[in-house]
Amino acid sequence: MSWLWAIIVGFVLGLIARAILPGKQHQPLWLTTIFGILGAVLGNAVATWIGVNETKGIDWIRHLLQLAGAVLIVGLGDLLYNAVRGNKRQMT
Repeated sequence: MSWLWAIIVGFVLGLIARAILPGKQHQPLWLTTIFGILGAVLGNAVATWIGVNETKGIDWIRHLLQLAGAVLIVGLGDLLYNAVRGNKRQMT
């Protein structure tokens, strides 16, 4: 069940990150979901590192760090995706 939640949260974070980033992102939704999952993992790691991963009540700081990680990874991932896809277009 934890994998299902990871996919759902990654999908939602990826979509929010795409909405926050300016311009149009060209990666497919499945790749956005993977980038969202990676962003959540990055945000959790940073939250653990600074000591705010488990607090009383809702972990707002951890959730904001997860979103920031998703925005970072979706943005960088879109650049890499376009670079790889662009190279394939030039080869054919």
